[in-house]
Amino acid sequence: MTSRYKESLTDREFIAGIEPPVDRNEKALWFIFRGREVLININKNPGVIPRLLDPGELGLSGVREQYLGALDGMHCYSVEIPEGTRAPQGMKFADLRQAYSEMSENCFALVNKAVQVMEWDRTNQFCSRCGTKTIKKPGERGKECPDCGELFYPRISPAIIVLIKKGHEVLLARSPNFPSGLYSLIAGFIEPGETAEAAVAREVKEEVGINIKDITYFGTQSWPFPNSFMIGFTAEYSSGDVLPDGIEIEDAKWFLADEKLPVLPGKISISRKLIDHFLKEEGIET
Repeated sequence: MTSRYKESLTDREFIAGIEPPVDRNEKALWFIFRGREVLININKNPGVIPRLLDPGELGLSGVREQYLGALDGMHCYSVEIPEGTRAPQGMKFADLRQAYSEMSENCFALVNKAVQVMEWDRTNQFCSRCGTKTIKKPGERGKECPDCGELFYPRISPAIIVLIKKGHEVLLARSPNFPSGLYSLIAGFIEPGETAEAAVAREVKEEVGINIKDITYFGTQSWPFPNSFMIGFTAEYSSGDVLPDGIEIEDAKWFLADEKLPVLPGKISISRKLIDHFLKEEGIET
């Protein structure tokens, strides 16, 4: 069974599906995960997801597999393989943060979907209410408990990210968890009962100590770290001095659009899209 909606992947069409085809007689895209590492080619067509009839072609056996849908008519699966499995010759297991810098935005969008479906399946094998083994819910991306009836759907965690402007300056901040030299934007998860706009103002105040105004919606992005739905905003500086909290943010500075900027996030991230949008408005080519 396929769903009744389509996901736009720029110039390609992905049709989400729940039930796999009865006959597996055509090659499919296989998103093969060892933990949160995805298997990709390193020789011919580096970064490309393997096209196979079955992971057994590579000598791999899956713990669990999930059908995702079809990309331009080609079926797509995610599969979890045992920890400690070695990559076949000419391939490697890439950490997701490494993988997103090595593949196209279209490809990473499907990797993002695949890893979240795989992890949802792995972490919902048993009912968290009564401990009974869960079963698939027919026709839906869901699981149900046959004893108590509890339902389990893939978890998505809404989060905000915001670019803050002050005249021709932009605020860039650094988390202690970032790679050396990298700066990005203020981001954080939305708390229960909170609007996205309220979360923007709160996160900014908590992490860098300033007040903002004119919070404006920019766009969204699904992001697998760990299962976030990022809602992007722009905002204007209002008042206060920049004082990093020392926990989530270790450094934050105002940068002029035309000065040399620090290392920035990868091009396909919404944080970089926000930064590039700001630079374009300031007449700077990226």
